Amino acid sequence: QVQLVESGGGLVQPGGSLTLSCTASGIIFRFYTMGWYRQAPGKQRELVAAISTGSNTNYTDSVKGRFTISRDNAKNTVYLQMNSLKPEDTAVYYCNGRLGRSDLNYWGQGTQVTVSS
Repeated sequence: QVQLVESGGGLVQPGGSLTLSCTASGIIFRFYTMGWYRQAPGKQRELVAAISTGSNTNYTDSVKGRFTISRDNAKNTVYLQMNSLKPEDTAVYYCNGRLGRSDLNYWGQGTQVTVSS
């Protein structure tokens, strides 16, 4: 029974900050590359940030310098710290775990982030 549980979404004003958390169970967390994806209405799902089993990170250009992904293997948790939020960041954010060099993927339920004045 694999479960990825997200928290931290909500409504923030432009320029504000928010931190998302995703806690995994049912997997050996340290063996999984973790990522955050987002999907806005009428848009394709896109990768926002990813962190490897060795804690290498990568980001989509639109969030580079504003968002930070991190992981705490002792807590089976991945985080997405979001600063300087813009209305175009509004989306449902999904946590993903992928077993390295495999097609085995798991997804969280999604959490809504709304950036609006």
